Amino acid sequence: MARGDAPRDSYHLVGISFFILGLGTLLPWNFFITAIPYFQARLAGASNSTTRILSTNHTGPEDAFNFNNWVTLLSQLPLLLFTLLNSFLYQCVPEMVRILGSLLAILLLFALTAALVKVDMSPGPFFSITMASVCFINCDLASSLKGAVLQGSLFGQLGTMPSTYSTLFLSGQGLAGIFAALAMLLSMASGMDAQTSALGYFITPCVGILMSIMCYLSLPHLKFARYYLANKPSQAQAQELETKAELLQSDENRIPNSPQKVALTLDLDLEKEPESEPDEPQKPGKPSVFVVFQKIWLTALCLVLVFTVTLSVFPAITAMVTSSTSPGKWSQFFNPICCFLLFNIMDWLGRSLTSYFLWPDEDSRLLPLLVCLRFLFVPLFMLCHVPQRSRLPTLFPQDAYFITFMLLFAISNGYLVSLTMCLAPRQVLPHEREVAGALMTFFLALGLSCGASLSFLFKALL
Repeated sequence: MARGDAPRDSYHLVGISFFILGLGTLLPWNFFITAIPYFQARLAGASNSTTRILSTNHTGPEDAFNFNNWVTLLSQLPLLLFTLLNSFLYQCVPEMVRILGSLLAILLLFALTAALVKVDMSPGPFFSITMASVCFINCDLASSLKGAVLQGSLFGQLGTMPSTYSTLFLSGQGLAGIFAALAMLLSMASGMDAQTSALGYFITPCVGILMSIMCYLSLPHLKFARYYLANKPSQAQAQELETKAELLQSDENRIPNSPQKVALTLDLDLEKEPESEPDEPQKPGKPSVFVVFQKIWLTALCLVLVFTVTLSVFPAITAMVTSSTSPGKWSQFFNPICCFLLFNIMDWLGRSLTSYFLWPDEDSRLLPLLVCLRFLFVPLFMLCHVPQRSRLPTLFPQDAYFITFMLLFAISNGYLVSLTMCLAPRQVLPHEREVAGALMTFFLALGLSCGASLSFLFKALL
């Protein structure tokens, strides 16, 4: 809750701005992977005038370029590299330049992707340009978003504001995938010609990123945002401490039950430590990365394995699954709905569950067991109805199998990712929390990269 002397968020403009910022930062990745049918058709050599862009029945051209594998890998490697580089280079670049410069670069690169819809080009050069665009977009995204998370840009600004605004930002990120899937479905159902449909689809994230830039630039002009974001340390710290205390009043045992409360509890303990224990040393020295890693290594390994399983089959394998029914409307919309839309909705629900309970806890050995059980999804998806196969049989041809597997796959991914990110801060001392967060971010990127690399192997085994 805001203090009595704080200005009101008129018309909830600040909250809406942070929601759009969260949505805009994750739109590029989601729009690329949901447009796999378009890219596969272009890479098969079909001309723009005849390609059924975004409306293929998924029984079309074979993915000779392994587009979905490469787009996943080249999306995650920059994330891994820039997670490391940002730890050393962030101080050299001002915050506004880092965020706005990266968002503008993403906007220009996505505008290039939209423009290529109207350009006739042979598959080879088109593939090279698209992959370069994917790589640079994710370099910029990693620089603006991951650097902000670690070094206090957007999340640092949110830290001085009521926790509702952090929730809105995270909700925007969580809904980016759903938004992309719905945009694809609308493109398919619009009835427009192929070029117009594809052009409208790729212009949509450009509008979203442009709105994010406008929202970020508007924050200093809103009284509510200026009150918290202005350089007034004593006022901001007092408000932050009060907000944390209010959030934790209902927790008698001070056990956090959500990702936000994990961080808030540790912050509150750190801020109160000098008052409650005046005789102890003022502040511990810089925490050792090795010591922190020894405390959280199992949780970090679980996070790596969760993302390794997820990215090894999604979207490389799952995007190849087709409906076993006869050609028709359901066959046309099957993969966009049952793969992308269903995954994003259930993943978002899974992440939301940690706001109500955290099970198993950090001392339980059930967490590694649950994480390892997810490896069963790899053969399950590979044995679904994938027409382009030469080695493995099809054991689960019915659509109901794939839908059931996707439900469990997505909700377990969202829940276990959120759970591991919640548990890691609880396993270290308050002054070690920042190092633990940096390590978990690195292992998150490592898991994504490992999964993207394995997707090549699993696709070759089909």
